[in-house]
Amino acid sequence: MDKPIAQRRWRSRQVLIGGGASLAIVALVVTVALTAFAARSAVRVPIANLTIETVHTDVFHDFVTLRARVVPRDVVYLDTLEGGQVEQVFVQPGDLVNAGQPLLRFRNTSLELEVLDREGRLVESITQLQSYEKQLEDTRLANEKAVARIQYDIVRLQRLADRRDALLANGYVSRDQHDAVHDELRYNRGLLPLQLTANREQDSLRRRQNPQIQTELASLRESLIITRSKLESLVLRAPVAGRLTDMDLKRGEIRERGQRLGQITPDTGFKLQADIDQYYLQRVQVGQIGQVEIGRLAIPFRVVRVDPQVKNATFQMEMAFAQAPHAGLLQGQALEGRLTLGGDSKGLVLAAGPFLERSGGDWVMVLDKGGRRADRRRIRLGRRNAEQVEILSGLAPGERVLTSDYTGFEKVDQVILTK
Repeated sequence: MDKPIAQRRWRSRQVLIGGGASLAIVALVVTVALTAFAARSAVRVPIANLTIETVHTDVFHDFVTLRARVVPRDVVYLDTLEGGQVEQVFVQPGDLVNAGQPLLRFRNTSLELEVLDREGRLVESITQLQSYEKQLEDTRLANEKAVARIQYDIVRLQRLADRRDALLANGYVSRDQHDAVHDELRYNRGLLPLQLTANREQDSLRRRQNPQIQTELASLRESLIITRSKLESLVLRAPVAGRLTDMDLKRGEIRERGQRLGQITPDTGFKLQADIDQYYLQRVQVGQIGQVEIGRLAIPFRVVRVDPQVKNATFQMEMAFAQAPHAGLLQGQALEGRLTLGGDSKGLVLAAGPFLERSGGDWVMVLDKGGRRADRRRIRLGRRNAEQVEILSGLAPGERVLTSDYTGFEKVDQVILTK
C-alpha cells in the first residue's frame, strides 16, 4: 500500500520564505557596512611629505601674479596677394625697410596671360562705348544741321515766292512756276516742326544715356587699372617703414595666394601680453592697473584688451605701459608682475597651495586637534591670489589644513599622518 510521505519542516514554504528574508537582511547589512567602510577610506602619508597651514584672520590682497611678454605695439603682416615663383629677394630678415621699398618679386606666367586677356577685353569694351558716345554726338550735329538747312530753305523760298507773286501779277511767270515755289515753301514749313520734335527726342535720349556711358566708362577704366595692378602685385613692397622679421624666402620657391610671408614691426613702441588662469576671466576688466618689474624698477601698466576665448585653461590680455618703459626692452622678453583686481580687505585667509588644483577649492583636509589625522571637509572659497585664498565658510580661525598636493586624496575621506 502507498504511504503518505511527510514533508520535512525545513522545506516548508514558510521556512523557505523566512530564511530568504534573513539572508537578504544579512546581505544588506554587509553591503551597508562595506559602503560605510569604503566611504570612510583612509590613506597613510608621512607628515614630512605634507605642507600644513593655519587658517587665520589677515588682510587679503586682491591681485593676480602674471608673467608678461614684451611684444611690438603694432605689427603689419605681409601676405601673398597673387602668388607665384620667387624670382628675386631684395631684403633679409632683420633689415630696416622704408614704406614702398621693394622686398621681393614673383614670376607668374599664368597671371600675366590672364591680365593681358582681360585687359584686351576691357579695352574693347571701352572702345565700343566711346564709339557709341561719338555716334550720339554725330547724330546731334546732323540733326542741328538739318534744322538749319530747313530754316534756310524757308527763308530762301519765302523770298522767291514774294518775287513770283509780283511777276505773276504782271504776267511774267506761269501759274505752275508760281505754285511750285509756294508748294516747296509749305513743305519746308511743315517739315520744320517735325525735325525739331525729332531733335528734342534724340537730345533727350542722348542726355539720358551720356551719364550711363560715363559711369560705365569710369568703371571699365577702374577695372583696367585694377587688372594692370595685378602685375604690380608681383612685386611685394613694404606698406610701412620698420624692421622686417619672419621672412625667409629663397629664389625658386613657390608661394600660393594668401600665404604669410613675413611681418614688419614699425617703430611705435612695445606692449605686454599675458596668459591668465581662466578662474580670473570674470574679474579682469579693461582699464585695470598693475605693474611689472624691469630691473629694479616697478613700471605701471593698464589693461587695454581682454580676449575672452579660453585656450589650455587660460585667456589672454594685453596691457599698455602707463609711462615710457626702459629703453633696453627687447621683443619677446619675459617680465614678472601683478595685476590689481580690487581693494585690500580684512577677512579669514589661508595660504594658497597645490591642493587647489585637485580640489578646485571645494574641499580640504582639516587636521584634528591631536594632529594625527586630517578629515575631508567641504568649504567655500572667495577670492584668491598666488599667496592667499579667502575663506567664506567651512573653516574657523586656528584650524590647520593640508595645503600640499592632493594627488591620491580624491577618493579618500581621511589622511592618517605617520612619522
